[in-house]
Amino acid sequence: MATLLYRLGRAAYRRAWLVITTWALVVVAVLGGGLALGGQFDETFTIPGTESQEALDTLDALFPEVSGASAQAVVVAPEGERVDDPAVRDEIDQLIERLGDVDQVANVLGPFDEFAGDQVSDDGTVAIVQVQLDGVATDISEDSLEALTASGDGLDSRVEFAGQVFQDTTVGITPIEVLGVVFAGVVLVITFGSLRAAGMPLVSALVGVAIVMGAIIALTAVTPVSSSAPLLALMIGLAVGIDYALFILSRHRGQLARGEDPEESAAIAVGTAGSAVVFAGVTVIIALLGLLVVGIPFLSVMGVGAAVAVFIAIAAAVTLVPAMLGLAGAKLAPKEGSRAWTRAHPVASSRPTMGRRWVRGVMKRPIVTTVAVVAVLGTLSIPTFSLDLNLPDGGSEPAGSTQREAYDLIADAFGPGTAGPLLVTLDITQTVDVLEDLDAIRGELEQVDGVASVGQGIPSPGLETAILQVAPEFAPDAPETKQVVADIRAIAGDIEDEYGTPLAVTGVTAVGIDISTRLTNALVPFALIVVGLSIVLLMAVFRSVLVPVKAALGFLLSVGTGMGVTVAVFQWGWGAELLQAESGPILSFMPIILMAVLFGLAMDYEVFLVSGMREEFVRTGDAKRSIEDGFANGARVVTAAALIMVFVFAAFVPEGAGVIKPIALGLAVGIAVDAFVVRMTLGPALMTLFGRAGWWFPRSFDRALPDLDIEGEKLRHHRDDVEWASGRQGVVVTEGLALQGVDASLELHAAAGDRVHLAGPSALRRLAAATLAGHVEPAAGRALVAGALLPSEAGRAARRVALVDVGGDRIAPEVTVRTLVAERLALASGRPRRAQLTRDWLAELDAALRGMGEQAAASARALRDPTAPVAALDGRTRALLLAAVATIDRTPVIVLDHRDDALDETGTDLVDALVVALAPRGTVRIWGRPEGGEPRPGTTVARLSPVRRSAGAAPAHSAPASDPAPHPDPAPHPDPAPLARAAAPTAKDTRS
Repeated sequence: MATLLYRLGRAAYRRAWLVITTWALVVVAVLGGGLALGGQFDETFTIPGTESQEALDTLDALFPEVSGASAQAVVVAPEGERVDDPAVRDEIDQLIERLGDVDQVANVLGPFDEFAGDQVSDDGTVAIVQVQLDGVATDISEDSLEALTASGDGLDSRVEFAGQVFQDTTVGITPIEVLGVVFAGVVLVITFGSLRAAGMPLVSALVGVAIVMGAIIALTAVTPVSSSAPLLALMIGLAVGIDYALFILSRHRGQLARGEDPEESAAIAVGTAGSAVVFAGVTVIIALLGLLVVGIPFLSVMGVGAAVAVFIAIAAAVTLVPAMLGLAGAKLAPKEGSRAWTRAHPVASSRPTMGRRWVRGVMKRPIVTTVAVVAVLGTLSIPTFSLDLNLPDGGSEPAGSTQREAYDLIADAFGPGTAGPLLVTLDITQTVDVLEDLDAIRGELEQVDGVASVGQGIPSPGLETAILQVAPEFAPDAPETKQVVADIRAIAGDIEDEYGTPLAVTGVTAVGIDISTRLTNALVPFALIVVGLSIVLLMAVFRSVLVPVKAALGFLLSVGTGMGVTVAVFQWGWGAELLQAESGPILSFMPIILMAVLFGLAMDYEVFLVSGMREEFVRTGDAKRSIEDGFANGARVVTAAALIMVFVFAAFVPEGAGVIKPIALGLAVGIAVDAFVVRMTLGPALMTLFGRAGWWFPRSFDRALPDLDIEGEKLRHHRDDVEWASGRQGVVVTEGLALQGVDASLELHAAAGDRVHLAGPSALRRLAAATLAGHVEPAAGRALVAGALLPSEAGRAARRVALVDVGGDRIAPEVTVRTLVAERLALASGRPRRAQLTRDWLAELDAALRGMGEQAAASARALRDPTAPVAALDGRTRALLLAAVATIDRTPVIVLDHRDDALDETGTDLVDALVVALAPRGTVRIWGRPEGGEPRPGTTVARLSPVRRSAGAAPAHSAPASDPAPHPDPAPHPDPAPLARAAAPTAKDTRS
């Protein structure tokens, strides 16, 4: 990956204006399209598969009159009067008449109507008018809501309105969020000491945010999207967008300060820091997409939107940032003597940096530091165990609003449960005495602990279903209300058995409880998945067991602290007034989003700090010194990145929407704790205690897990190879190219058009050929193969080398000339003018065979019979055909081999002449020959020389012996059969 990103960064640097223009066009297209196509945000919380949602769906189909949104008009009689006084009753009747005239009002039920139930308070001063609306809450227009609230104007009685339709669950972007960007800019200026450098991460992040916001707005036209989704994407997009660009830019300026060429420095920064950015970003994306498994649509949309924001931030960091670096050129280089220049030349400064002084203090007292950190964070995490999740209701609305006033009036006059009643649905298709059974079931429900009152049963017009309104004794977001719902569902079976009426509990309160329950149950499995994923990923990155375990446990401390502080503030009310918040249950989806986002960000800091330690340890073998040096190299950029994250998220807390505040506070606290306490304090302390054992890695794990190489070690070797190859002439050049698993190396220097004599045992020759073609990694050394470097560009080498077993011993009997040629041509279908290529090659082949005289006559006749089985041809004819087919790809290197007795010298010369006639001018032909044969005059000789390597010999470009993760033992002597199969042409592929 590092090498690929290195090339991408260089390409973006060289084509700066093209890249920048492309990004600008994408912003205009996506943002403009979103604004043109976007619909309305949908704040409806649904949870498919739950009892409450299924009951709502049933009501919508069978009893639509009560399935839509509802509202409550709360009437308070003037002081000294009662609502049943004639004058007040007249005002209530007038109010009912006005409400009935409002658009989208389907039905109005007065407090004194037959099916009203207990809608008048015990003291007679408060009454509730029930208003049923046509459609769900999101379908109700602003004009209808304004008409509803205006219906109480001019009355002597006080009228307040409650209901889900009046709850402002939309989340808007306010000017206060701009402060996060301003704070980020200040941190960047302090970090870089340059306005030009500080502006680049901001530009990169804002471009990514603009794109994702446009995409989410456009998405509202085709699917329900909560207004929380774009705001969450905005928070995460800004934070990671700035951070990712910061990592790359910081690496670039450090390299410029050390005298690196600007173009090369930009490419290296994208290849090294960019690799860590991609890894960290992918972990965030995986964690956010993990929200899909919860099965809640609005949460899935939020997770996908945030994941897209992270993906765009990654793309901008590895393309847009190097393009901006290309425009700046050498102007970003720190001036000699500046703070940035001094940090890049620590030897020139006698005073250690703050980061070095900090880590030295931590390393002096690792046990005390570890115990203190765990004790403090563990204490702050204690409130997490009191976590109570729920969705917002009228009690969480701003003080002074009509919905909050109505909620408080209902709670005081009727009890808190009346403000959020439950809706019990009954299937009455199997009962013969509907009203009598409904009264009996009402009595059963009144006996449930925690039920304050049960309204009269209302059957649907078609007598398919009926509803009962149940008011708990407790507030809708109280834990006791959840128990009431559970108890009613527990007796549902007995009621069905006795009355034949299946029962379900639904309504806004029940839906909120079901959502909270599902999310609460998903927390532990989600945490286990995230932690397990982090351990596996970090093992692949750091080749260590203890480091990933330490990182995962630290993540749990960070999450616990972030949740604990959030619970203390928003649930217990500690300091809530300072944040303009009110105590109550935590938003249902806050913990799972906090875990998903914080996981990825924690991996950012872990990678940027510990990768430096790993790099120093591999280089020096000194475990203690590597902690100090690695920490000092990464501390400043991690500090800046964490401060930016904290500022961006904290800006959403004081004046942000109630839905976002808990998430923003939890993320701000969690990031601050994770970066400064867990990664920069606890991490070095534990690494000091681990010593060399911290880098222990079992060989079985080393073989099983991919080497992600985010430190860019392979990139450094690739750059060394490029420098080595720049002074080499020839099509194939090797230097100490040791073969994998055997004590032999290949020495070869072949110029264009050379015929190479490769002598040795058959299995060894084939191993050498597979190594040159990039199919087998060399044990050591390097090679230049038709412009491709080994081992760093094995994929390019594979496309430039054709391997062919001209003996054809392993070709299946059913393979004919037609299938062999057709399938080989199909492999070349990606080339332009395929039909022309086919005609040209066939014409060249026919001409070449005719020019070779009688010796090739049999082959010419075989070619004209496309149904002839290839395996049935004689050895020479088969060899000519297979060699000819191998030239279709026009590869600059062709390796031809066969069983030692498959062809004599005459046959070999004949095949070689055909290859020369068909292959492009200058093609190198490497012939595998048995040992002892004399090479033809003018033939280049490739030598398979014996080498002496210890049993623990490292592969090409390996780390020094101090590397604590030893490479696996060399493979046993290779079985010749797989190599023969790899080299043999088949109907599918002439090359391996």
